[in-house]
Amino acid sequence: MTRLLARLEDFRFLPIFVVVSMAIGITVGNVLQISDFALTPPIEAIKSIAGGTFELTVSNAISLGVPIGLFAMMYPAMTNVRLGEVGDAFRSPRQLAVVLVFNYLVAPFIMFSLANLFVSDPALRTGLILYGLAPCIAMVIIFTFLAKGNTPMALVFVALNSVAQMLLIPVYARLLIGNVDFDVWVVAESVVLYLGLPLILGVATRMLVVRRHGEAGMDALKPGLNALSILGLLFTLIVMFALKGDLILQRPAIVLEMAIPMTLFFLAMFFVVLLVGWRLGFAYRDAVAVAFNATGRDFEIAIAIAITAFSPTVALATVVGPLIEVPVMLFLVWSAMRLAPRLFGVQDLPAIAAGAVAP
Repeated sequence: MTRLLARLEDFRFLPIFVVVSMAIGITVGNVLQISDFALTPPIEAIKSIAGGTFELTVSNAISLGVPIGLFAMMYPAMTNVRLGEVGDAFRSPRQLAVVLVFNYLVAPFIMFSLANLFVSDPALRTGLILYGLAPCIAMVIIFTFLAKGNTPMALVFVALNSVAQMLLIPVYARLLIGNVDFDVWVVAESVVLYLGLPLILGVATRMLVVRRHGEAGMDALKPGLNALSILGLLFTLIVMFALKGDLILQRPAIVLEMAIPMTLFFLAMFFVVLLVGWRLGFAYRDAVAVAFNATGRDFEIAIAIAITAFSPTVALATVVGPLIEVPVMLFLVWSAMRLAPRLFGVQDLPAIAAGAVAP
């Protein structure tokens, strides 16, 4: 069992697990023809469960797959959050300034330019632009966690981004797309579901375990929690690729057309911001947190807006987005860890993650 847990965390094996998960998802989606189902938005499905009106249908069950997978990914990372470190992250103005500049003054316009350069279909182009409007409010934490970055700092940035995008998404949508009408409460609901719930439970778990068993108790749980996070990632991949598995096989050109600008966007944003952090003298942990927070996009919000305010083709573009983003972001995790010794002089990433090296 211990050996299996270690292999789940080993980045030499993770690409194999990722490819297998993607293949499983595509196979399931193709067999079930999931694209033909009228899927219930995850938040609506959860509301129906709370209200006692949930009906166990294939489409409703599938709609719960992404939030379940994201919770399994996020919860272990949140158990590493120390409230004192969160307070320290609030006192990092330079790191915050870099995140805000790249998220709101750079990223939307880079995605807009790439969409116009590479995507010919107007609806797909609109979907790609929509995908680039909002910074991620969930998965960047897990990618920061996997890269041994500053998870509490990533949490602070995500919390600030979640508030900022409620105010700025309508402005950017009007500027880059046109008149867009959507419910801003969708953003607030997503923050509670994808960030608030795992944060509360993760912090509560840490406080309870440390109170009873000390830090040694948390250290004993870490292999299992880290494995749960990786399993959540792989499960999320299976679900996301299953959602469009039949489409990927039937119309691969759409995926390829979206993949080129999106991959260029993620690579450019991440490496530019990482180098900016290096030049500004950020510690590795901080530079990684800043880079991932400036790179990841909020696909949950993009999908929700596309479904409610645009055509099915626009929604299709936003659903294809995370199929490209997640594998690329995993490559960026690997890249950050490979660059740590060269750029930041870091030789022992596990020690840094445990706080053995001062930030």
